[in-house]
Amino acid sequence: MKQTVRAAFRATIPVLMGYLAIGIAFGLMMDSAGYSLLLTVLMSVTIYAGAGQYLGVSLLVAGVSPVQTALMTLLVNFRHMFYGLSMLEKFRGMGLRKLYMIFSLTDETYALLASAQAPEGVPEKDYYLAIALLDHSYWIAGSAIGFLLGSALSINTTGVDFAMTALFVVIAVGQWRGTKNHLPAALGAAVTLVSLQLVGKENMLILSLVVIAALLLALQRRMPADE
Repeated sequence: MKQTVRAAFRATIPVLMGYLAIGIAFGLMMDSAGYSLLLTVLMSVTIYAGAGQYLGVSLLVAGVSPVQTALMTLLVNFRHMFYGLSMLEKFRGMGLRKLYMIFSLTDETYALLASAQAPEGVPEKDYYLAIALLDHSYWIAGSAIGFLLGSALSINTTGVDFAMTALFVVIAVGQWRGTKNHLPAALGAAVTLVSLQLVGKENMLILSLVVIAALLLALQRRMPADE
C-alpha cells in the first residue's frame, strides 16, 4: 500500500502545487463572502468542482436561488459526464470504488488518469484510486488553509478565481508535450471557437462538448496511435 501511495504521490505533485493554490483561493473567497469553515470544507468534499465551486460562491453572494445555482453548476461541469463515460473501461473491475472514481474526475485528475501507467509492482486499480484520493485531499486541504488565512489576515481576493484557469493551462501544456497525437486538442480548440462564434459564451459549452464528443467517437478508429 505504501508503495502505491508513494508512486501516486510522485505522479500528483503538479496537481498538489496547483490544487493548494486554487484551493486556497476558493477558501479566501468563502471567507470573504461570510461563509463558515465547515461549509467551505463540506463543499470541497461533496461538490469537488473547482470552476463550479467558484461560480457557486458568486451566485450565492448575488442572491441567486439554490435551484438556479445547482443548475448553473451542472451546466458548467457538464463535461464531467463525458469524462466518466470515457473512463468506464479503465475503471472496469473496481467494484464500488468505480463510483468514487467517476465522481473524482476533475480536469486535472482526468488528465493524469488518461495517460496513467502504474509502475511495476503497483496494482493498477489501487494506483488509480490513490491518485484520485490524493488529488481530492489536496483540494480539501487548500480550501481549509485558504479560509483560515482569510480569517486571520485581511486579503484582497480580487482576481483569485483566475488560478483555476492558470492551472488548467499548465496541465494542458504538459499533456500536449507528452503526446504525439495532437488531433483531439486541435479539434477541441476549433470546435470551441466555432461554437463561441455561433451561439455566444453563454450557450457554447454544451454545444461544443456534444460536437467534440461526436467527432472523437466518429474518428476514434482513424486516430493515429500515440507511441
